[in-house]
Amino acid sequence: MSSIIQLLPDHVANQIAAGEVVQRPASVVKELLENAVDAKATDIKLIIKDAGKSLVQVIDNGLGMSVTDARLCFERHATSKIRQAEDLFSLHTKGFRGEALASIAAITHVEMKTKQDQEELGTHIIIEGSKFVSQDVAVLPKGTSFSVKNLFFNIPARRNFLKSEVVEYRHIVDEFQRVALAHANIHFTFYHNGSEMFNLPPSNFRQRIVNIFSGKTNEKLVPVQEETEIVEIQGFVSKPEFAKKSRGEQFFFVNDRFIKSGYLHHAIMAAYEGLLKDGAQPSYFLYLQVPPNTIDINIHPTKTEIKFDDEHALYAILRSAVKHSLGQFNIAPVLDFDRDSNLDTPYHYKNLEGSTPTIQVDGNYNPFSEQMSNKSFKNDSYSNRKSDTDVYRYEPAKQTANWESLYVGLKQDTETITENGGFQFESDTVTASLFDENDVEKAVNKTYQIHKKYIVNPIKSGMVIVDQQRAHQRVLYEQFLTNMTVHQASSQQLLFPLHLCFSTTEIALIAELQLALVNTGFVFEETNEDSIVISGLPVNVTESEVSIVLEELLSDLQDGIPESSFSQNDTIAKSMARSLAVKTGTYLTEKEQENLVNGLFACKEPNVSPFQKPTFITMRVEDLDKKFAL
Repeated sequence: MSSIIQLLPDHVANQIAAGEVVQRPASVVKELLENAVDAKATDIKLIIKDAGKSLVQVIDNGLGMSVTDARLCFERHATSKIRQAEDLFSLHTKGFRGEALASIAAITHVEMKTKQDQEELGTHIIIEGSKFVSQDVAVLPKGTSFSVKNLFFNIPARRNFLKSEVVEYRHIVDEFQRVALAHANIHFTFYHNGSEMFNLPPSNFRQRIVNIFSGKTNEKLVPVQEETEIVEIQGFVSKPEFAKKSRGEQFFFVNDRFIKSGYLHHAIMAAYEGLLKDGAQPSYFLYLQVPPNTIDINIHPTKTEIKFDDEHALYAILRSAVKHSLGQFNIAPVLDFDRDSNLDTPYHYKNLEGSTPTIQVDGNYNPFSEQMSNKSFKNDSYSNRKSDTDVYRYEPAKQTANWESLYVGLKQDTETITENGGFQFESDTVTASLFDENDVEKAVNKTYQIHKKYIVNPIKSGMVIVDQQRAHQRVLYEQFLTNMTVHQASSQQLLFPLHLCFSTTEIALIAELQLALVNTGFVFEETNEDSIVISGLPVNVTESEVSIVLEELLSDLQDGIPESSFSQNDTIAKSMARSLAVKTGTYLTEKEQENLVNGLFACKEPNVSPFQKPTFITMRVEDLDKKFAL
């Protein structure tokens, strides 16, 4: 039998590796930004067009590459980061595999310009699908410029799998933010379709966070700092009142590398135990420094997962550090309710040494002087509190005039006023009703609420059991959908407009949804870079629910806004109905129960909720008889 195993050509192997490394334009952005950081750049520019599908360009002022390195860097497993296997446990760089540039060059058109500081001329290389088109000498500034064009040009199936531009752009922003947050000492600039999206000057960690997530973020942050033999922790967590429904602002950095860890996230949630509402997620930006030989990064091609030597100790330290910070800044409540917080010793006084208090003595004071006899005291203990010239006298308080004196001269006989026709008063009690008696029908069948979850309504054949939450979701869903598609809803104007703060990406999403939200009843007075001003609300939305409704809507649209207008309206209506529907465990009055049941059966599809779950069941008398049958 002939041999059937053969070595794959390089271009095929590169395309297979590209499937792991490059999944979307954001993957290219991540690899190129991390290479620029490893090149010790102090100024990095990211330029993208059409959400990275047409162009991803990264320009840095780093070390640059020689002619040989410029050609060799596109080969598989060619890297300057490690020399031997032991180096994997002492990594101080982002990359080490040597696969990124080879994978990117296999599925794109790449143009690279690079020059070292000590060289007079640089190198200009053009590659198309792993094939070197040209390599020339060029006059270039110090550093490297990578231009990646036409992603997946030779793999049409992969290109068709890409999401809309909005979704791909949001993934690129996420990758950019992760690198920018990890390196606050580097100047980052981000351009999309010719517009400047971010301009982040060198700063400290707190300023970098504020520059990325808007100026209002500063008041939300609580500093965390802890140093042990195992790990050194510093960073910030958010106050519990600013927690959101979505998980958009959770960042762990281990040795300046962004990672994802459900185990460490659980430690943060444990520190917030008892401080958060159900489903709320706190924001955190935590930087962990650990010895490189205690972690293993070589687990996943994206290098966002890490194995720790002692995860349990790290969990305990992280939980304690966050809980200590929340208590230190009086965010976590204490159990001693009678304690006066004004008497607490400030935290920064703990290392101060006590000093002996100074006492001032009046040496000229003589309690037996003759002038003392002229004083009359109510209490002898007051003698040390006044000078010799003071005399204590009791003066009775002057009696203020009676309030009735304000009306002197206005007293007149009521009968005289009535006779003159000046005033007339109604003696009959007003008993008018909003409804005529003929229009009000007394309900024959009374509704009942069971366990604050179900509403039971008797009918001729038995009874109907309604799930109050699902029923209200169906009613609200059809109301919102009608308002957005048939006619604009009415709004209730606010006396004081609401100012709500969001991140730049969230503001962009709200701007795209603004027309649909206006049709539901929202009135937007102003839209800024990091905040919006709302002056009107839908009739069934209260002022305290606005931020919850918008946060859950943004969370539901994390995977992108639907292209068609109906799908977009449908998504918004479902999200708002779920946010505003009466929850399980809420007590309803008889009138509210009756209105909910009548509203449900007035819907076009009363049988199921917007999420295709049954809203009610019918139980016949025959079914009950069977339960009691022997």
